[in-house]
Amino acid sequence: MSFMNFWNGNSLFGSNSGSANLYSLFSERNAIKNGTYKKLLKSYYGSLESGSDSTSSSSRRRGTNNVLDKILEERKYPTVSKKTQEANSNLTSGINSLKSSVSTLQSEKTYEDTENGSTAAEKVVSAMKSYINNYNNVVTAAKSSTLSSKTAYVANMMSSTSKFEKELGEIGVMLKKDGTLQLNESKLKEADLSKVQKLFSPDNIQSYGSTIASRVKFAGNTTNTTTDKTNNNTGTDTKKPTSSSAAALKADGEALASADLYAKVKDKDGNETDEYNVAKILSTAKSFVNNYNNMFDKAESSSNSGVLSNLSYIRERTANNTKALKEFGISVDKKGRLSLDEDTFKKADMSKVQDFFKNYGSYVASTASRVDYYMNTKANAASGYTSNASYNIPSASDYNSFI
Repeated sequence: MSFMNFWNGNSLFGSNSGSANLYSLFSERNAIKNGTYKKLLKSYYGSLESGSDSTSSSSRRRGTNNVLDKILEERKYPTVSKKTQEANSNLTSGINSLKSSVSTLQSEKTYEDTENGSTAAEKVVSAMKSYINNYNNVVTAAKSSTLSSKTAYVANMMSSTSKFEKELGEIGVMLKKDGTLQLNESKLKEADLSKVQKLFSPDNIQSYGSTIASRVKFAGNTTNTTTDKTNNNTGTDTKKPTSSSAAALKADGEALASADLYAKVKDKDGNETDEYNVAKILSTAKSFVNNYNNMFDKAESSSNSGVLSNLSYIRERTANNTKALKEFGISVDKKGRLSLDEDTFKKADMSKVQDFFKNYGSYVASTASRVDYYMNTKANAASGYTSNASYNIPSASDYNSFI
């Protein structure tokens, strides 16, 4: 088939279905880059000039070059509609407003009566109204926005809200089917304010307020461009250091869960003793703590909801095992980072360390492998946000095929 016949039959000037099948976004970009696209366009417009006189043909060629440049420009940088531009602007400003609303609900002063006569209950209701209004504005704007590095955080924020649906309902905040919130003011006024304060506590990294504050913070820190060029089509996340620390944490978790690490030391005659190789176990634990913190330091700023959801799983499991970890000299701070007291660890019963890490270490290892996976491959399942305001974040059981 000649270039001419191919173009007439399958280009954007021909069959729509043929164009959809033959020209994906990726192939179009390659065609533009290597010059094939321009050749095809020249071939098409050249056919319109055949049979015309030299004067009119020359004039058409000048016009054709302008058309070619315009089409190529539009293909490289697609025009963003007015509606989308407005959604992008509303999302950016909405995130800043939501950040302020969350901060107010996390402040201790919101839950105290003031000298001018405002009661704590009135202040909480006012703060909650502001929060819900700003939350809904962000969710609505995200549905039409092209700022995918921000909408990924919105998706994770919405997923967290869904997780706390029961607790929110108890204080009069209802989650609607479209992902927005609705306030039952009467119920909130009757609610125990300590429940509201606990739900938004800044001191508990697992609280609803802390989770939302974290997502809003990172969404506000992402690059603010019209087309969000941080969301490229390579299908990979460029944060290799994060991937490396996640992979290293996976290895450390598996080592701490393995019986081999706790093999008893043999004496000079080769006979097994009752002693553990504490130095070796300690070294592995130190590496585990170091890679755990490094992974969170780097990965928390990711825009990939697959990464973020799996980090939350690890953070929650760690928070639920704070007491057990402390017994071995491993402390968890307010930010969720770990620290190791070597003296306490050395004095711990290594058989208990083994029993604990058999489950905890295995869980962290398998979940870290998913963080590593999503840092290397932005699978469609990790895009997080769908047009109907649902959450496209897979459950832990969905990852068995690649762990």
